[in-house]
Amino acid sequence: MELFLLFSILITLAAVFSYVNVRTFKLPSGVSFMLMGTLVSVVLIILGKIFPGFAEEQKAELVKFDFSEFLLGIMLSFLLFAGSLHVKLQELKAAAKSITVFAIFGTMTSTALVGFALYFLTGLLSYDVPLIYCLLFGALISPTDPIAVMSILSKSKLPKNIQTNIIGESLFNDGIGVVIFTVILDIQVSGIEHVTIWNVLQLFTQEAIGGVIMGAIIGYIGYKMMKAIDHFQTEILISLAMVMGGYSLCHMIHVSGPLAMVVAGLITGNQARARAMSDVTRDYLEKFWEVLDEILNGLLFMLVGLEIMVIDFEWQYGLLGLAATIIVLASRYISLWVPVQLFFLKKDFRTDSLKIMTWGGLRGGISIALALSLPSGEGGFKELFISVTFVIVLVSILFQGLTIGPLISRITAKNTKL
Repeated sequence: MELFLLFSILITLAAVFSYVNVRTFKLPSGVSFMLMGTLVSVVLIILGKIFPGFAEEQKAELVKFDFSEFLLGIMLSFLLFAGSLHVKLQELKAAAKSITVFAIFGTMTSTALVGFALYFLTGLLSYDVPLIYCLLFGALISPTDPIAVMSILSKSKLPKNIQTNIIGESLFNDGIGVVIFTVILDIQVSGIEHVTIWNVLQLFTQEAIGGVIMGAIIGYIGYKMMKAIDHFQTEILISLAMVMGGYSLCHMIHVSGPLAMVVAGLITGNQARARAMSDVTRDYLEKFWEVLDEILNGLLFMLVGLEIMVIDFEWQYGLLGLAATIIVLASRYISLWVPVQLFFLKKDFRTDSLKIMTWGGLRGGISIALALSLPSGEGGFKELFISVTFVIVLVSILFQGLTIGPLISRITAKNTKL
């Protein structure tokens, strides 16, 4: 009942904020929900100062809610499937080389750069954070969040090739980032002395390649079932089964559920949409997933904003978070620039293109969920990284999200061809 009440409140707030935003501010939905959720948290904290015990009561209710499990275990599957439904496979194939390079090599590069830079910075500030924790942080903060990216960039006048690369990369580097995080976490838990390069490669291959293969199987089965009938209610139910049953199966056999949902969504949104659906089914299925995506996005960003209440925030963590934001942005640019040079992509990605991809690579709820899933240990490193992650996500969605449009306009005005 308490969970139902929480979601009732969140849905009500999301509806009110969405109404106010559409009527007045007309901000991208991700920005508006994140902003409103943060403001609600601030108001509750202020009320807690005025009425002692009020904030603690609200915080206790939010602590009961496992945000990490809810996002990574439930919501992420729906959001990735819904997001990949709208990606054109033909455009994705045209950018396959760059998306693959950015998603795999770029995410690994960013993880290392952020991890080592933060290890050096925390050492200077006498936090004495072990390198393995810094690399875990690098893994959780390096992937761009496809939910935040698509929510913000859908309203921007971005050149098609750059938009395809940002969205395609964010869909795949999300899954790759979770795999890298899982591998490093396994090393942290088992101890570096008990882990071999073969173990790491085996785990990475099982998670990443296994996720892609499983996604193709799920997508193909769904496609064949939809093609055999013409009943939009059943076909929508099949798409839900692909997400819920498929994601659960991936979890059971230890392959990447996020990557599987992206691949299954691409197959459904392209092959099944073109060859297995009538016009009526296509219309209903698209509208169903569009509405569901909007509702879940509202819940997600509201929850991200409200999470500020459960963070034991200290001002020095805030300063470290701002410094880490600069590190993450610099690492993002380098992790794009290096592959462009190494894999002969210079003719497609000029400096201005990389600037847009860097600034448009937003971080969101997935990074917070991964930070919350960090193991608790001596030294309070988990609490430190949760606070730092929240600062980065807040700056990313509110500041980068609000300024990416003007940046694109300024660059495109200066240079008509990126």
